[in-house]
Amino acid sequence: MTPSEARELKHHLQSAAKILKANTPQDQLQDFESIELAARQHIIETVGPAMGEIFFQQENRKPSGKKRQVKTCIGRVRVQRTEARKLGLKPRQQLSPVMEKCSLVACAKSSYEEAAEDIKLMTGMALGHSSLHRLVQRSEIPSPESEKPADGLSVDGGKVRLRTPEPGACEWRDYKAVSLHDSVCNAYFQENEALIEWVQQQRLAEVVTCVGDGHDGVWNIMAHLAPEYQRREVLDWYHLVENLHKVEGSKESLERMKSLLWSGYVDEVLEELKQLSSYASVKFRRYLRKHRQRIVPYDVYQRMGIAIGSGAVESVVKRIGARIKLSGAQWSRENVGKMLRLRCAYLNRAFCVSIST
Repeated sequence: MTPSEARELKHHLQSAAKILKANTPQDQLQDFESIELAARQHIIETVGPAMGEIFFQQENRKPSGKKRQVKTCIGRVRVQRTEARKLGLKPRQQLSPVMEKCSLVACAKSSYEEAAEDIKLMTGMALGHSSLHRLVQRSEIPSPESEKPADGLSVDGGKVRLRTPEPGACEWRDYKAVSLHDSVCNAYFQENEALIEWVQQQRLAEVVTCVGDGHDGVWNIMAHLAPEYQRREVLDWYHLVENLHKVEGSKESLERMKSLLWSGYVDEVLEELKQLSSYASVKFRRYLRKHRQRIVPYDVYQRMGIAIGSGAVESVVKRIGARIKLSGAQWSRENVGKMLRLRCAYLNRAFCVSIST
């Protein structure tokens, strides 16, 4: 833009602003907030759509044919059907690409009702919560892809409350989440095979550290994620210590066993546990024997920068739960998977906009 063009543009914008202000009710010009909202409404209703008709029109082409209306972040814009198709809009698509991304992000963070309120507040555009629900259900949310070879991963489970056909108690069912450390995450509802297939399609390092707690379901999945020679299985240190403290022993003995486990000395701990006869100690001995190949020298691993905890995936489960466990939320089975994909896409920062410069 040349200096003369900038001056001309400023003159026209100020002239337009004076006209718009003169047509604004006085009660909307009383304080900064009301003036700001009034100005934004003029932009959405008048300025933005007028700009859009020019911006979305192909150069050197006379307008012709039917127009369609699209909700955008600059207001409702009327676009030639042929132009809309050439610019990548699908038939009957009512939201612009950026508006769709804004809507999906809002839906990934809160309930559909709250998302509609947030969109209205932040963009000035009104969308119904039912429209947002339909948008999520029909959206094709691509699976995340790891941009670099993952040298560590962890798997954990979460719960979702399902709506039942008959009135009464709801059902809680499990889903599984996986985190490729320092990369992306994903989650599946009762689709363990799909989770395994997704991990196998990702770029994995020659040796992958697989960290999990003591649940059989987690390790059953881990066993299929990569060949045995490629997997380095590690029992989550923090879960190990949590189970140790369930043993009824003196503070000194528990600290001594913790120190031994930190260095990977399982046999020494098993020997010391023989002196205890409580049910908790017997149960912990079984736990150690079951996972002894996964109990590693944690002190060495930590110095080498190898993962010893599954906090990454636990954080994913917690953040997924912040959406699907909203107060009073109940889900139909067919909607759970879509929301898990949407929430993970949001956590992976998949909804970004870019502009060529």
